[in-house]
Amino acid sequence: MKRILLLCNGGLSTGILVKKMKAAAEAQNYECEIWAAPVASAEEEGGNVDLILLGPQVRFQMEIVKKQVTCPVVSIDPVSYGTMNGEKVLSQAKKEMGD
Repeated sequence: MKRILLLCNGGLSTGILVKKMKAAAEAQNYECEIWAAPVASAEEEGGNVDLILLGPQVRFQMEIVKKQVTCPVVSIDPVSYGTMNGEKVLSQAKKEMGD
């Protein structure tokens, strides 16, 4: 089972996106665990994940996060994030993980 962590500032909008991504994963019968956390907890939360997705508002911290974890770290497509398109963000995540 893949583990996907979304990092952002506060978590409100990313929490909504997580729900939409979970719904898309369920519709595709794709087994994964998806959750959101503040970017400040990247090192603590990112220790055992397959992919970290950064919200567009924190993508400037990508290099810092990459130094704190061993998994891939990518920025969520801003248009998909802005429209809360869980299916597209899940597709981006699957592509990054080679699924």
